[in-house]
Amino acid sequence: MAKIVASLQYRFYTGDIMKICLFGLVLLAVATLWLSCAKDKSPENSAGLELQEIKPALESFTPNGLLKHIQVLASDEFEGRAPGSRGEERTVNYLTEQFRRLGLKPGNPDGTYVQKVPLVGFTAEPRASFTIAGKQMELKFPDDYVAVSRKFVPDVTVKNSAVVFVGYGVAAPEYGWDDYKGLDVKGKTLLMLVNDPAVPDPNDPGKLDEKMFKGKAMTYYGRWTYKYEIASEKGAAAAIIVHETGPAGYPYEVVASSWGGENFDIRKADKNVNRVTVESWISLDTARRLFQIAGQNFDTLKRAAANRDFKPVLLPVKVNFTLRNKLREVESKNVLARLEGSDPRMKDEYVIFTAHWDHLGKNQSLKGDQIFNGAIDNASGTASLLELARAYTHLKTPPKRSILFLSVTAEEQGLLGAKYYAENPLYPLTKTAADINMDAFKPWGRTRDIVDVGLGNSTLDDVLNELAKRQGRVVKPDVEPEKGHFYRSDHFEFAKKGVPALNPETGTDLIGKPEGYGQQKRDEYTAKDYHKVSDEVRPDWDPSGIIEDLQLLFQVGYRVANTGEFPTWKPGTEFKTVREEMLKNAGQRGQGGE
Repeated sequence: MAKIVASLQYRFYTGDIMKICLFGLVLLAVATLWLSCAKDKSPENSAGLELQEIKPALESFTPNGLLKHIQVLASDEFEGRAPGSRGEERTVNYLTEQFRRLGLKPGNPDGTYVQKVPLVGFTAEPRASFTIAGKQMELKFPDDYVAVSRKFVPDVTVKNSAVVFVGYGVAAPEYGWDDYKGLDVKGKTLLMLVNDPAVPDPNDPGKLDEKMFKGKAMTYYGRWTYKYEIASEKGAAAAIIVHETGPAGYPYEVVASSWGGENFDIRKADKNVNRVTVESWISLDTARRLFQIAGQNFDTLKRAAANRDFKPVLLPVKVNFTLRNKLREVESKNVLARLEGSDPRMKDEYVIFTAHWDHLGKNQSLKGDQIFNGAIDNASGTASLLELARAYTHLKTPPKRSILFLSVTAEEQGLLGAKYYAENPLYPLTKTAADINMDAFKPWGRTRDIVDVGLGNSTLDDVLNELAKRQGRVVKPDVEPEKGHFYRSDHFEFAKKGVPALNPETGTDLIGKPEGYGQQKRDEYTAKDYHKVSDEVRPDWDPSGIIEDLQLLFQVGYRVANTGEFPTWKPGTEFKTVREEMLKNAGQRGQGGE
Protein backbone atom coordinates (compact mmCIF):
# COMPACT_ATOMS: atom_id res chain seq x y z
CA MET A 1 0.00 0.00 0.00
CA ALA A 2 2.80 2.39 0.82
CA LYS A 3 4.35 1.71 -2.59
CA ILE A 4 1.04 2.50 -4.34
CA VAL A 5 0.72 5.80 -2.46
CA ALA A 6 4.29 6.70 -3.20
CA SER A 7 3.73 5.87 -6.86
CA LEU A 8 0.65 8.08 -7.02
CA GLN A 9 2.47 10.95 -5.31
CA TYR A 10 5.30 10.65 -7.75
CA ARG A 11 2.96 10.64 -10.76
CA PHE A 12 1.05 13.58 -9.32
CA TYR A 13 4.08 15.71 -8.77
CA THR A 14 5.78 14.80 -11.98
CA GLY A 15 2.88 14.34 -14.39
CA ASP A 16 0.32 16.91 -13.18
CA ILE A 17 2.53 19.52 -11.67
CA MET A 18 2.55 21.60 -14.83
CA LYS A 19 -1.23 21.65 -14.88
CA ILE A 20 -1.37 22.71 -11.26
CA CYS A 21 1.22 25.40 -11.84
CA LEU A 22 -0.63 26.73 -14.84
CA PHE A 23 -3.89 26.75 -12.91
CA GLY A 24 -2.20 28.52 -10.04
CA LEU A 25 -0.78 31.15 -12.37
CA VAL A 26 -4.24 31.77 -13.79
CA LEU A 27 -5.66 32.17 -10.30
CA LEU A 28 -2.85 34.51 -9.40
CA ALA A 29 -3.45 36.63 -12.51
CA VAL A 30 -7.18 36.81 -11.82
CA ALA A 31 -6.57 37.75 -8.20
CA THR A 32 -4.06 40.41 -9.21
CA LEU A 33 -6.48 41.86 -11.76
CA TRP A 34 -9.30 41.86 -9.19
CA LEU A 35 -7.15 43.58 -6.61
CA SER A 36 -6.09 46.12 -9.21
CA CYS A 37 -9.69 46.86 -10.15
CA ALA A 38 -10.67 47.05 -6.49
CA LYS A 39 -7.86 49.47 -5.89
CA ASP A 40 -8.89 51.57 -8.90
CA LYS A 41 -12.40 51.84 -7.45
CA SER A 42 -11.25 52.83 -3.99
CA PRO A 43 -12.17 56.37 -2.90
CA GLU A 44 -8.53 57.32 -2.65
CA ASN A 45 -7.69 56.20 -6.16
CA SER A 46 -10.88 57.66 -7.62
CA ALA A 47 -10.01 60.98 -6.03
CA GLY A 48 -6.53 60.74 -7.52
CA LEU A 49 -7.89 60.04 -10.98
CA GLU A 50 -10.35 62.93 -10.67
CA LEU A 51 -7.60 65.29 -9.58
CA GLN A 52 -5.45 64.20 -12.50
CA GLU A 53 -8.29 64.90 -14.93
CA ILE A 54 -8.97 68.39 -13.59
CA LYS A 55 -5.38 69.39 -12.80
CA PRO A 56 -4.99 71.64 -15.90
CA ALA A 57 -8.23 73.42 -15.02
CA LEU A 58 -7.26 73.98 -11.38
CA GLU A 59 -3.86 75.30 -12.40
CA SER A 60 -5.44 77.77 -14.82
CA PHE A 61 -6.82 79.97 -12.01
CA THR A 62 -4.64 83.01 -11.36
CA PRO A 63 -5.01 85.97 -8.97
CA ASN A 64 -4.00 88.37 -11.75
CA GLY A 65 -6.63 87.03 -14.13
CA LEU A 66 -9.32 87.39 -11.50
CA LEU A 67 -8.19 90.86 -10.45
CA LYS A 68 -8.10 92.07 -14.05
CA HIS A 69 -11.79 91.27 -14.52
CA ILE A 70 -12.70 92.92 -11.21
CA GLN A 71 -10.80 96.09 -12.14
CA VAL A 72 -12.64 96.34 -15.45
CA LEU A 73 -16.11 95.66 -14.07
CA ALA A 74 -15.62 97.99 -11.08
CA SER A 75 -14.09 100.81 -13.10
CA ASP A 76 -15.75 104.21 -13.37
CA GLU A 77 -16.28 103.49 -17.07
CA PHE A 78 -18.91 100.90 -16.10
CA GLU A 79 -20.76 103.51 -14.00
CA GLY A 80 -21.82 101.19 -11.19
CA ARG A 81 -23.50 98.64 -13.51
CA ALA A 82 -27.11 99.68 -12.88
CA PRO A 83 -29.81 97.94 -14.93
CA GLY A 84 -31.03 100.01 -17.85
CA SER A 85 -27.94 102.22 -17.96
CA ARG A 86 -24.82 102.65 -20.08
CA GLY A 87 -23.16 100.61 -17.36
CA GLU A 88 -25.43 97.66 -18.15
CA GLU A 89 -24.69 97.93 -21.87
CA ARG A 90 -20.94 97.90 -21.25
CA THR A 91 -21.19 95.07 -18.73
CA VAL A 92 -23.29 92.86 -20.99
CA ASN A 93 -20.94 93.50 -23.91
CA TYR A 94 -17.90 92.67 -21.79
CA LEU A 95 -19.35 89.42 -20.45
CA THR A 96 -20.58 88.34 -23.86
CA GLU A 97 -17.19 89.00 -25.42
CA GLN A 98 -15.39 87.08 -22.68
CA PHE A 99 -17.64 84.04 -23.10
CA ARG A 100 -17.22 84.20 -26.87
CA ARG A 101 -13.43 84.34 -26.60
CA LEU A 102 -13.48 81.25 -24.41
CA GLY A 103 -15.23 79.35 -27.16
CA LEU A 104 -18.28 78.67 -25.00
CA LYS A 105 -21.60 78.16 -26.72
CA PRO A 106 -24.35 80.78 -26.39
CA GLY A 107 -26.37 80.02 -23.29
CA ASN A 108 -29.72 80.86 -24.85
CA PRO A 109 -31.14 78.21 -27.22
CA ASP A 110 -31.97 81.07 -29.60
CA GLY A 111 -28.25 81.35 -30.35
CA THR A 112 -27.47 84.42 -28.22
CA TYR A 113 -25.61 84.96 -24.98
CA VAL A 114 -28.47 86.85 -23.33
CA GLN A 115 -31.89 86.31 -21.84
CA LYS A 116 -34.01 89.43 -22.00
CA VAL A 117 -35.52 90.43 -18.66
CA PRO A 118 -38.43 92.93 -18.94
CA LEU A 119 -38.27 95.42 -16.08
CA VAL A 120 -39.93 98.63 -15.06
CA GLY A 121 -37.72 101.30 -13.54
CA PHE A 122 -39.43 103.63 -11.09
CA THR A 123 -38.02 106.66 -9.33
CA ALA A 124 -40.15 108.03 -6.53
CA GLU A 125 -40.41 111.62 -5.39
CA PRO A 126 -42.04 110.93 -2.02
CA ARG A 127 -43.56 113.11 0.66
CA ALA A 128 -44.62 111.68 4.00
CA SER A 129 -45.96 112.88 7.33
CA PHE A 130 -47.63 111.56 10.46
CA THR A 131 -50.58 113.33 12.07
CA ILE A 132 -50.82 112.96 15.85
CA ALA A 133 -53.47 114.74 17.91
CA GLY A 134 -53.94 117.29 15.15
CA LYS A 135 -50.22 117.99 14.91
CA GLN A 136 -48.13 117.08 11.89
CA MET A 137 -44.79 115.29 12.09
CA GLU A 138 -43.03 115.90 8.78
CA LEU A 139 -40.48 113.34 7.59
CA LYS A 140 -37.30 114.15 5.71
CA PHE A 141 -36.42 111.97 2.73
CA PRO A 142 -34.17 109.95 2.77
CA ASP A 143 -32.75 110.73 6.24
CA ASP A 144 -35.91 109.79 8.15
CA TYR A 145 -37.57 107.43 5.69
CA VAL A 146 -37.62 105.97 2.20
CA ALA A 147 -40.75 104.99 0.31
CA VAL A 148 -41.54 103.42 -3.05
CA SER A 149 -44.61 102.14 -4.83
CA ARG A 150 -44.42 99.07 -7.05
CA LYS A 151 -47.78 99.85 -8.59
CA PHE A 152 -46.77 101.02 -12.05
CA VAL A 153 -48.75 104.26 -12.02
CA PRO A 154 -47.45 107.86 -12.14
CA ASP A 155 -49.02 109.10 -8.91
CA VAL A 156 -49.79 107.37 -5.62
CA THR A 157 -51.54 108.72 -2.55
CA VAL A 158 -52.24 107.24 0.88
CA LYS A 159 -54.32 109.72 2.85
CA ASN A 160 -55.11 109.70 6.58
CA SER A 161 -54.43 105.99 6.91
CA ALA A 162 -54.63 104.63 10.45
CA VAL A 163 -51.31 103.24 11.70
CA VAL A 164 -51.27 99.84 13.41
CA PHE A 165 -48.20 98.46 15.12
CA VAL A 166 -48.30 94.74 14.25
CA GLY A 167 -45.10 93.67 15.97
CA TYR A 168 -43.03 91.68 13.51
CA GLY A 169 -45.94 91.40 11.07
CA VAL A 170 -45.62 87.61 10.99
CA ALA A 171 -48.27 84.94 10.49
CA ALA A 172 -46.53 81.56 10.87
CA PRO A 173 -48.98 78.74 11.65
CA GLU A 174 -46.20 76.15 11.99
CA TYR A 175 -44.95 78.12 15.00
CA GLY A 176 -48.43 78.90 16.29
CA TRP A 177 -47.69 82.58 15.64
CA ASP A 178 -50.06 85.30 14.43
CA ASP A 179 -49.28 88.97 14.93
CA TYR A 180 -52.66 90.03 13.50
CA LYS A 181 -55.05 88.12 15.79
CA GLY A 182 -57.90 88.45 13.30
CA LEU A 183 -57.69 92.23 12.99
CA ASP A 184 -58.92 93.57 9.65
CA VAL A 185 -56.07 95.77 8.38
CA LYS A 186 -57.49 96.65 4.97
CA GLY A 187 -56.75 100.26 4.15
CA LYS A 188 -54.57 100.64 7.23
CA THR A 189 -50.82 101.21 7.42
CA LEU A 190 -48.80 98.44 9.06
CA LEU A 191 -45.82 99.44 11.20
CA MET A 192 -43.49 96.44 11.61
CA LEU A 193 -40.20 95.41 13.17
CA VAL A 194 -37.46 93.94 11.01
CA ASN A 195 -36.31 90.29 11.29
CA ASP A 196 -38.08 87.39 13.05
CA PRO A 197 -39.81 87.61 16.41
CA ALA A 198 -36.98 87.60 18.97
CA VAL A 199 -38.51 84.95 21.24
CA PRO A 200 -36.42 84.46 24.40
CA ASP A 201 -35.46 80.99 25.59
CA PRO A 202 -37.71 80.18 28.58
CA ASN A 203 -34.75 78.55 30.33
CA ASP A 204 -32.28 81.31 29.53
CA PRO A 205 -33.82 84.72 28.67
CA GLY A 206 -30.41 85.90 27.46
CA LYS A 207 -30.70 83.57 24.47
CA LEU A 208 -33.27 83.07 21.73
CA ASP A 209 -35.55 80.05 21.73
CA GLU A 210 -34.13 77.59 19.17
CA LYS A 211 -37.58 76.04 18.72
CA MET A 212 -39.03 79.33 17.48
CA PHE A 213 -38.01 80.76 14.10
CA LYS A 214 -34.70 78.85 14.18
CA GLY A 215 -33.47 80.83 17.16
CA LYS A 216 -30.68 83.18 16.15
CA ALA A 217 -30.91 82.26 12.46
CA MET A 218 -33.29 84.32 10.35
CA THR A 219 -36.14 82.61 8.55
CA TYR A 220 -37.93 84.00 5.51
CA TYR A 221 -40.49 85.53 7.88
CA GLY A 222 -37.76 87.96 8.90
CA ARG A 223 -36.98 89.22 5.40
CA TRP A 224 -38.38 92.58 4.34
CA THR A 225 -39.73 90.97 1.17
CA TYR A 226 -42.03 88.75 3.25
CA LYS A 227 -43.32 91.71 5.26
CA TYR A 228 -44.39 93.62 2.16
CA GLU A 229 -45.86 90.43 0.67
CA ILE A 230 -48.12 89.78 3.66
CA ALA A 231 -49.13 93.45 3.74
CA SER A 232 -50.26 93.03 0.12
CA GLU A 233 -52.15 89.84 0.95
CA LYS A 234 -54.03 91.54 3.78
CA GLY A 235 -54.98 94.59 1.72
CA ALA A 236 -53.01 97.15 3.71
CA ALA A 237 -52.64 100.63 2.25
CA ALA A 238 -48.98 100.91 3.23
CA ALA A 239 -46.30 98.97 5.09
CA ILE A 240 -43.51 100.61 7.11
CA ILE A 241 -40.55 98.66 8.48
CA VAL A 242 -38.58 100.06 11.40
CA HIS A 243 -34.90 99.76 10.53
CA GLU A 244 -32.45 98.54 13.16
CA THR A 245 -28.86 97.88 12.16
CA GLY A 246 -28.36 94.69 14.18
CA PRO A 247 -31.52 92.81 13.16
CA ALA A 248 -31.39 94.12 9.57
CA GLY A 249 -27.74 93.20 9.12
CA TYR A 250 -26.70 96.55 7.64
CA PRO A 251 -26.87 100.25 8.56
CA TYR A 252 -29.71 102.57 7.57
CA GLU A 253 -27.43 104.24 4.99
CA VAL A 254 -27.64 101.02 2.94
CA VAL A 255 -31.43 101.32 2.79
CA ALA A 256 -31.22 105.01 1.90
CA SER A 257 -28.75 104.43 -0.94
CA SER A 258 -30.53 101.35 -2.27
CA TRP A 259 -34.09 102.70 -2.09
CA GLY A 260 -33.41 106.39 -2.54
CA GLY A 261 -32.80 106.25 -6.29
CA GLU A 262 -34.28 104.31 -9.18
CA ASN A 263 -35.74 100.93 -8.27
CA PHE A 264 -36.91 98.10 -10.51
CA ASP A 265 -39.41 95.32 -10.67
CA ILE A 266 -40.35 92.70 -13.26
CA ARG A 267 -42.79 94.07 -15.81
CA LYS A 268 -46.22 92.49 -15.43
CA ALA A 269 -49.40 92.86 -17.43
CA ASP A 270 -51.47 93.77 -14.35
CA LYS A 271 -48.98 96.54 -13.40
CA ASN A 272 -48.72 95.10 -9.87
CA VAL A 273 -52.23 96.20 -9.07
CA ASN A 274 -52.38 93.85 -6.06
CA ARG A 275 -49.21 95.13 -4.38
CA VAL A 276 -49.43 97.19 -1.22
CA THR A 277 -49.58 100.81 -2.36
CA VAL A 278 -46.55 102.09 -0.44
CA GLU A 279 -43.51 100.16 0.81
CA SER A 280 -41.45 102.14 3.29
CA TRP A 281 -38.65 102.04 5.85
CA ILE A 282 -38.14 104.51 8.68
CA SER A 283 -35.00 104.98 10.74
CA LEU A 284 -34.91 103.84 14.36
CA ASP A 285 -34.64 107.42 15.61
CA THR A 286 -37.73 108.37 13.62
CA ALA A 287 -39.62 105.39 15.05
CA ARG A 288 -38.67 106.26 18.62
CA ARG A 289 -39.82 109.84 18.09
CA LEU A 290 -43.11 108.67 16.58
CA PHE A 291 -43.88 106.26 19.42
CA GLN A 292 -43.04 108.86 22.04
CA ILE A 293 -45.34 111.48 20.52
CA ALA A 294 -48.04 108.78 20.25
CA GLY A 295 -47.76 108.15 23.99
CA GLN A 296 -46.02 104.79 23.62
CA ASN A 297 -42.57 103.45 24.41
CA PHE A 298 -40.83 101.76 21.49
CA ASP A 299 -38.72 99.40 23.62
CA THR A 300 -41.71 98.30 25.69
CA LEU A 301 -43.78 97.46 22.61
CA LYS A 302 -40.83 95.72 20.99
CA ARG A 303 -40.49 93.42 24.03
CA ALA A 304 -44.22 92.74 23.95
CA ALA A 305 -44.00 91.80 20.27
CA ALA A 306 -41.65 88.92 21.13
CA ASN A 307 -44.51 87.04 22.80
CA ARG A 308 -47.00 84.74 21.10
CA ASP A 309 -49.95 86.50 22.79
CA PHE A 310 -49.03 89.93 21.39
CA LYS A 311 -51.97 91.80 19.91
CA PRO A 312 -51.81 94.63 17.35
CA VAL A 313 -51.72 98.14 18.77
CA LEU A 314 -53.73 100.83 17.01
CA LEU A 315 -51.70 104.00 17.42
CA PRO A 316 -53.39 107.44 17.64
CA VAL A 317 -51.59 108.26 14.42
CA LYS A 318 -52.54 108.82 10.78
CA VAL A 319 -50.05 108.72 7.95
CA ASN A 320 -50.00 110.50 4.61
CA PHE A 321 -47.89 109.47 1.64
CA THR A 322 -47.70 111.17 -1.73
CA LEU A 323 -45.44 109.64 -4.37
CA ARG A 324 -44.82 110.85 -7.87
CA ASN A 325 -43.38 107.98 -9.88
CA LYS A 326 -41.10 108.48 -12.84
CA LEU A 327 -41.57 105.29 -14.83
CA ARG A 328 -39.63 103.74 -17.69
CA GLU A 329 -39.64 100.32 -19.30
CA VAL A 330 -36.26 98.62 -19.37
CA GLU A 331 -35.20 95.53 -21.27
CA SER A 332 -32.43 94.30 -19.02
CA LYS A 333 -30.41 91.16 -19.67
CA ASN A 334 -29.15 88.04 -18.00
CA VAL A 335 -25.89 86.94 -19.66
CA LEU A 336 -25.21 83.23 -20.06
CA ALA A 337 -22.90 80.75 -21.76
CA ARG A 338 -22.92 76.97 -22.00
CA LEU A 339 -20.33 74.21 -21.91
CA GLU A 340 -21.98 71.15 -23.44
CA GLY A 341 -21.71 67.91 -21.52
CA SER A 342 -19.83 64.92 -22.92
CA ASP A 343 -22.36 62.20 -22.09
CA PRO A 344 -25.06 61.72 -24.78
CA ARG A 345 -27.61 60.75 -22.12
CA MET A 346 -26.76 63.37 -19.51
CA LYS A 347 -25.78 66.43 -21.53
CA ASP A 348 -29.34 67.78 -21.44
CA GLU A 349 -28.98 68.11 -17.65
CA TYR A 350 -27.31 71.16 -16.10
CA VAL A 351 -25.20 72.45 -13.27
CA ILE A 352 -25.58 76.22 -13.05
CA PHE A 353 -23.04 78.69 -11.69
CA THR A 354 -24.60 82.09 -10.91
CA ALA A 355 -23.31 85.56 -10.05
CA HIS A 356 -25.11 88.88 -10.37
CA TRP A 357 -23.40 91.50 -12.53
CA ASP A 358 -25.43 94.53 -11.37
CA HIS A 359 -24.84 97.10 -8.67
CA LEU A 360 -26.34 100.49 -7.71
CA GLY A 361 -25.14 102.71 -10.57
CA LYS A 362 -24.65 106.44 -10.02
CA ASN A 363 -26.21 108.98 -7.70
CA GLN A 364 -25.75 112.45 -9.15
CA SER A 365 -27.09 114.13 -6.02
CA LEU A 366 -23.98 113.09 -4.10
CA LYS A 367 -21.07 115.46 -3.67
CA GLY A 368 -17.71 114.11 -4.79
CA ASP A 369 -17.71 110.45 -5.79
CA GLN A 370 -21.09 109.52 -7.29
CA ILE A 371 -20.37 106.01 -8.59
CA PHE A 372 -21.22 102.84 -6.67
CA ASN A 373 -18.48 100.73 -8.24
CA GLY A 374 -19.44 97.53 -6.42
CA ALA A 375 -15.96 96.00 -6.54
CA ILE A 376 -16.67 93.31 -3.95
CA ASP A 377 -20.44 93.37 -4.49
CA ASN A 378 -20.40 91.91 -7.04
CA ALA A 379 -17.58 92.47 -9.51
CA SER A 380 -15.77 89.84 -7.44
CA GLY A 381 -18.46 87.21 -8.06
CA THR A 382 -18.87 88.11 -11.73
CA ALA A 383 -15.11 87.91 -12.28
CA SER A 384 -15.15 84.57 -10.46
CA LEU A 385 -17.82 83.32 -12.86
CA LEU A 386 -15.60 84.23 -15.81
CA GLU A 387 -12.59 82.52 -14.25
CA LEU A 388 -14.62 79.37 -13.59
CA ALA A 389 -15.84 79.37 -17.18
CA ARG A 390 -12.27 79.69 -18.43
CA ALA A 391 -11.10 76.86 -16.16
CA TYR A 392 -13.74 74.49 -17.52
CA THR A 393 -12.44 75.07 -21.04
CA HIS A 394 -9.07 73.62 -19.90
CA LEU A 395 -10.61 70.18 -19.39
CA LYS A 396 -9.57 67.57 -21.94
CA THR A 397 -13.07 66.09 -21.73
CA PRO A 398 -16.05 68.14 -20.50
CA PRO A 399 -18.07 66.71 -17.61
CA LYS A 400 -21.01 64.47 -18.39
CA ARG A 401 -23.63 67.10 -17.62
CA SER A 402 -23.62 70.52 -19.25
CA ILE A 403 -22.49 73.59 -17.33
CA LEU A 404 -24.40 76.87 -17.56
CA PHE A 405 -22.59 80.06 -16.56
CA LEU A 406 -25.33 82.56 -15.69
CA SER A 407 -24.70 86.20 -14.76
CA VAL A 408 -28.00 87.73 -13.69
CA THR A 409 -29.33 91.26 -13.57
CA ALA A 410 -31.08 93.24 -10.83
CA GLU A 411 -30.04 91.22 -7.79
CA GLU A 412 -29.81 94.45 -5.84
CA GLN A 413 -33.45 95.14 -6.72
CA GLY A 414 -34.78 91.96 -5.14
CA LEU A 415 -33.12 89.06 -7.02
CA LEU A 416 -35.11 89.96 -10.13
CA GLY A 417 -32.84 88.47 -12.79
CA ALA A 418 -32.58 85.15 -10.98
CA LYS A 419 -36.31 85.22 -10.28
CA TYR A 420 -37.06 85.79 -13.95
CA TYR A 421 -34.83 82.90 -15.02
CA ALA A 422 -36.32 80.58 -12.39
CA GLU A 423 -39.83 81.46 -13.58
CA ASN A 424 -38.82 81.35 -17.27
CA PRO A 425 -36.00 78.80 -17.40
CA LEU A 426 -34.21 78.28 -20.69
CA TYR A 427 -33.52 74.71 -19.61
CA PRO A 428 -36.03 72.76 -17.49
CA LEU A 429 -35.53 73.04 -13.76
CA THR A 430 -36.35 69.34 -13.58
CA LYS A 431 -33.15 68.83 -15.57
CA THR A 432 -31.16 71.26 -13.41
CA ALA A 433 -29.04 69.37 -10.90
CA ALA A 434 -27.87 72.32 -8.82
CA ASP A 435 -27.13 76.02 -8.61
CA ILE A 436 -23.80 77.23 -7.18
CA ASN A 437 -23.87 80.95 -6.42
CA MET A 438 -21.05 83.47 -6.02
CA ASP A 439 -21.71 86.78 -4.32
CA ALA A 440 -19.29 89.29 -2.77
CA PHE A 441 -16.13 87.23 -2.32
CA LYS A 442 -13.62 88.97 -0.06
CA PRO A 443 -10.01 89.57 -1.27
CA TRP A 444 -8.22 89.37 2.08
CA GLY A 445 -6.03 86.31 1.59
CA ARG A 446 -6.18 82.54 2.06
CA THR A 447 -8.37 81.01 4.74
CA ARG A 448 -8.43 77.72 6.60
CA ASP A 449 -12.20 77.65 6.21
CA ILE A 450 -15.01 78.38 3.81
CA VAL A 451 -18.49 79.47 4.93
CA ASP A 452 -21.51 77.55 3.67
CA VAL A 453 -24.60 79.71 4.09
CA GLY A 454 -27.43 77.25 4.65
CA LEU A 455 -25.15 74.42 5.78
CA GLY A 456 -27.15 71.25 6.31
CA ASN A 457 -29.84 72.02 3.74
CA SER A 458 -28.74 69.69 0.94
CA THR A 459 -26.29 66.99 -0.09
CA LEU A 460 -24.32 69.69 -1.90
CA ASP A 461 -22.99 70.55 1.56
CA ASP A 462 -21.59 67.02 1.86
CA VAL A 463 -19.79 67.34 -1.47
CA LEU A 464 -18.35 70.70 -0.42
CA ASN A 465 -17.20 69.26 2.90
CA GLU A 466 -15.47 66.27 1.27
CA LEU A 467 -13.64 68.36 -1.28
CA ALA A 468 -12.69 71.06 1.24
CA LYS A 469 -10.91 68.35 3.25
CA ARG A 470 -8.93 67.57 0.11
CA GLN A 471 -7.64 71.14 0.36
CA GLY A 472 -6.94 70.76 4.06
CA ARG A 473 -9.76 73.16 4.91
CA VAL A 474 -12.99 73.03 6.89
CA VAL A 475 -16.55 74.07 6.09
CA LYS A 476 -18.27 76.32 8.61
CA PRO A 477 -21.90 77.49 8.87
CA ASP A 478 -23.00 81.07 8.34
CA VAL A 479 -21.12 83.22 10.84
CA GLU A 480 -24.05 85.68 10.98
CA PRO A 481 -27.21 83.53 10.68
CA GLU A 482 -29.33 86.32 12.15
CA LYS A 483 -28.82 88.35 8.96
CA GLY A 484 -30.67 85.86 6.75
CA HIS A 485 -28.00 85.62 4.06
CA PHE A 486 -29.56 82.49 2.58
CA TYR A 487 -32.55 84.57 1.45
CA ARG A 488 -30.51 87.48 0.14
CA SER A 489 -28.83 86.26 -3.04
CA ASP A 490 -29.72 84.69 -6.36
CA HIS A 491 -29.51 81.01 -5.36
CA PHE A 492 -32.65 81.54 -3.24
CA GLU A 493 -34.83 81.94 -6.34
CA PHE A 494 -33.63 78.51 -7.51
CA ALA A 495 -34.16 77.03 -4.05
CA LYS A 496 -37.75 78.33 -3.96
CA LYS A 497 -38.37 76.37 -7.15
CA GLY A 498 -36.83 73.25 -5.60
CA VAL A 499 -33.38 73.28 -7.21
CA PRO A 500 -30.65 72.34 -4.67
CA ALA A 501 -28.53 75.44 -4.16
CA LEU A 502 -25.14 76.18 -2.65
CA ASN A 503 -24.21 79.66 -1.44
CA PRO A 504 -20.59 79.79 -0.24
CA GLU A 505 -18.95 82.80 1.34
CA THR A 506 -15.37 83.74 2.12
CA GLY A 507 -14.02 82.14 5.31
CA THR A 508 -13.00 84.18 8.33
CA ASP A 509 -10.02 82.16 9.63
CA LEU A 510 -7.30 83.94 7.67
CA ILE A 511 -3.89 82.31 7.35
CA GLY A 512 -1.08 84.45 8.76
CA LYS A 513 -3.46 86.80 10.55
CA PRO A 514 -4.41 87.02 14.23
CA GLU A 515 -7.56 85.38 15.54
CA GLY A 516 -10.64 87.44 14.80
CA TYR A 517 -9.02 89.38 11.96
CA GLY A 518 -11.34 87.91 9.32
CA GLN A 519 -14.50 88.80 11.23
CA GLN A 520 -13.08 92.25 11.88
CA LYS A 521 -12.56 92.80 8.15
CA ARG A 522 -16.06 91.51 7.44
CA ASP A 523 -17.60 93.89 9.99
CA GLU A 524 -15.59 96.83 8.63
CA TYR A 525 -16.77 96.11 5.09
CA THR A 526 -20.42 95.95 6.17
CA ALA A 527 -20.17 99.19 8.13
CA LYS A 528 -18.01 101.25 5.78
CA ASP A 529 -18.22 99.90 2.22
CA TYR A 530 -21.30 97.73 1.69
CA HIS A 531 -23.59 99.50 -0.81
CA LYS A 532 -21.46 102.63 -0.61
CA VAL A 533 -19.33 104.47 -3.17
CA SER A 534 -16.24 103.30 -1.26
CA ASP A 535 -16.65 99.68 -2.47
CA GLU A 536 -13.69 99.98 -4.84
CA VAL A 537 -10.59 97.98 -5.75
CA ARG A 538 -7.86 98.52 -3.17
CA PRO A 539 -4.08 98.23 -3.70
CA ASP A 540 -3.67 95.95 -0.66
CA TRP A 541 -6.07 93.29 -1.92
CA ASP A 542 -4.92 89.67 -1.82
CA PRO A 543 -7.16 87.53 -4.08
CA SER A 544 -5.29 84.26 -3.35
CA GLY A 545 -8.08 83.13 -1.03
CA ILE A 546 -10.73 83.68 -3.70
CA ILE A 547 -8.63 81.55 -6.09
CA GLU A 548 -8.58 78.70 -3.58
CA ASP A 549 -12.34 79.03 -3.10
CA LEU A 550 -12.86 78.92 -6.87
CA GLN A 551 -10.74 75.80 -7.19
CA LEU A 552 -12.96 74.22 -4.57
CA LEU A 553 -16.21 75.31 -6.23
CA PHE A 554 -14.89 74.10 -9.58
CA GLN A 555 -14.45 70.65 -8.06
CA VAL A 556 -17.94 70.72 -6.52
CA GLY A 557 -19.48 71.59 -9.88
CA TYR A 558 -17.38 68.98 -11.67
CA ARG A 559 -18.35 66.27 -9.17
CA VAL A 560 -22.07 67.09 -9.43
CA ALA A 561 -21.83 67.21 -13.23
CA ASN A 562 -20.39 63.68 -13.32
CA THR A 563 -22.39 61.92 -10.59
CA GLY A 564 -25.37 59.79 -11.57
CA GLU A 565 -27.81 61.05 -8.95
CA PHE A 566 -28.92 64.65 -8.56
CA PRO A 567 -28.16 66.38 -5.24
CA THR A 568 -31.13 66.34 -2.90
CA TRP A 569 -32.57 68.51 -0.14
CA LYS A 570 -32.26 67.03 3.31
CA PRO A 571 -35.28 66.14 5.48
CA GLY A 572 -36.83 69.11 7.24
CA THR A 573 -35.88 71.75 4.68
CA GLU A 574 -38.70 73.82 3.22
CA PHE A 575 -37.57 73.09 -0.34
CA LYS A 576 -37.53 69.27 -0.24
CA THR A 577 -41.23 68.75 -0.98
CA VAL A 578 -41.13 71.28 -3.83
CA ARG A 579 -38.29 69.39 -5.50
CA GLU A 580 -39.84 65.97 -5.03
CA GLU A 581 -43.18 67.11 -6.43
CA MET A 582 -41.44 68.75 -9.38
CA LEU A 583 -39.50 65.60 -10.30
CA LYS A 584 -42.53 63.39 -9.67
CA ASN A 585 -44.71 65.44 -12.00
CA ALA A 586 -41.98 65.32 -14.63
CA GLY A 587 -41.64 61.54 -14.26
CA GLN A 588 -38.01 61.83 -13.11
CA ARG A 589 -36.10 60.21 -10.30
CA GLY A 590 -33.30 62.73 -10.50
CA GLN A 591 -30.76 60.15 -11.58
CA GLY A 592 -28.87 60.89 -14.73
CA GLY A 593 -32.00 61.95 -16.57
CA GLU A 594 -34.00 58.83 -15.70
